[in-house]
Amino acid sequence: MAISLRGSNLEKLAEQEFDVLIVGGGINGAVSAASLACRGVKVALIDREDFASGVSSSSSNLAWGGIKYLETHEYFLVNKLCKCRNQLMDAYPSTVKEIRFFTTIQRGFRFPSLFVFLGAVLYWIMGRFRTAPPKYHTARAIESAEPVVNTSKAEGGFEYSDCYLYDNDARFVFNFIRKSLNYGCIAANYVESLGARREDDLWITQARNVLTGEEFSIRSRVLVNACGPYADAHNESTGEQTDYHHLFSKGIHLIVDRVTDNRRVLTFFASDGRLFFLIPMGPKTCIGTTDTRVEDPEVEVTDEDRDFVLDNVNALLDLDPPLSKADIIAERVGVRPLATRSREADADWVKLSRKHVIEVEEPTRHLSIFGGKLTDCLNVGDEVAEWVDRLGIHVPEPNNRWYGEPGKEIREEFMLQARLMDLDKLTDPSSSEPLSERFWRRYGKSAFILLERIREDEGCVELLIENAEYTRCEIELAARREMIIKLEDFMRRRSKIEQVVRKEDIEKAPGLREACGILFGDDAEDKLREYLDNLR
Repeated sequence: MAISLRGSNLEKLAEQEFDVLIVGGGINGAVSAASLACRGVKVALIDREDFASGVSSSSSNLAWGGIKYLETHEYFLVNKLCKCRNQLMDAYPSTVKEIRFFTTIQRGFRFPSLFVFLGAVLYWIMGRFRTAPPKYHTARAIESAEPVVNTSKAEGGFEYSDCYLYDNDARFVFNFIRKSLNYGCIAANYVESLGARREDDLWITQARNVLTGEEFSIRSRVLVNACGPYADAHNESTGEQTDYHHLFSKGIHLIVDRVTDNRRVLTFFASDGRLFFLIPMGPKTCIGTTDTRVEDPEVEVTDEDRDFVLDNVNALLDLDPPLSKADIIAERVGVRPLATRSREADADWVKLSRKHVIEVEEPTRHLSIFGGKLTDCLNVGDEVAEWVDRLGIHVPEPNNRWYGEPGKEIREEFMLQARLMDLDKLTDPSSSEPLSERFWRRYGKSAFILLERIREDEGCVELLIENAEYTRCEIELAARREMIIKLEDFMRRRSKIEQVVRKEDIEKAPGLREACGILFGDDAEDKLREYLDNLR
């Protein structure tokens, strides 16, 4: 069903005329599609790879208000990000969860620890007291609360609250894509834009099916460039001239076995003075990030990157033995696209924030989205819809709510059905979360489909891959509804299996072949071989 859904959408892309075509299926493109489709606009979306395959699957998995921007006095930006963070917390209580950040300030840091703590208090106030208040700690208190932290050079520290994504960022992004599909968006992954031209008040976008090489045209009244780091390149291919452009900062994370059982984010300032996190990721810990200026969005993790992260974490924590490259389970790498009016090599990129800019060419009905971050995504969706309306496109349902979990009554009904069938008694004992909560968080109303399937066969709650926390019935649902074209789409983005299970364990997992069969049917062996070749 997954491939036939894409095949059906490919036919519609070539045959129909759309109000809006969005190029790029990362967070900016995904929220734009959901915002427009839920308001009744006829919208299409394409991505040359899988949805959320770039920057949107390589973040820190944080939805935070940007406390670091206080240092550069960007108070309006912090205020805006805190408002959007609070909005995400209210709209996605199962997914965007408050978590404590435990910060250690070393002696000799550029600001005294008490002064930095006062910044955290200001941040809490700007966050409208939505989270638990910050608390100051002496070095001794830090050592008592979190023994893994090396306090030999610590002046003091504090803890404050922000938010993180319980699942992975790519899953969060895809749920916007899935929502847009529910409201009639025609979306397809592995479809590349080769450029576009204006013709008779329409945009004619030349597209290519990446899997077959077949080319076709997509007609739309408005064109939205949501290509993330590739926005400048796509504008060049369409002949668009913009004031804003991108500079790139490379960030990497290393994932290792859990370094502390406390469910909090450990926060430090790395040797280069920038923020450095240890973030819970299920049964693992995600460590990073780097902040390296690069000229090209095509990046990879280097030995220098690994050494930087490992050297910092070993200096900041008391680990016995210290972490080494052999402890790395998985890696995440991507570039942060930073919006700037300057393309000069000497631009002060370190001070550039992740704020988004939507630049609009009204005569040609063209939108370019620059910068942005996950926390700010709801603002992007709303602003794109406002611009589409201003460009003369009829928006039939302007007030329809386009984001958020289903309402409280629907959740209570799901939980009632789950209790009556003793669903949580079937939960894998290695999981710290009840099955009902996990299903609801990941699938919302679609979780009722899983209950129906389990009533037919309780055996479908079996985990096919040990420690992966994904059941057979979830994989069946993904095959039907999540447009999975390659095994990596499921293992890396619809789930976080590839991020928390070692490659060698994935490779020898008995259920991997069965999962592949569910997802791809007769093509399972070819898809499995392709995936294992890339994994190695």
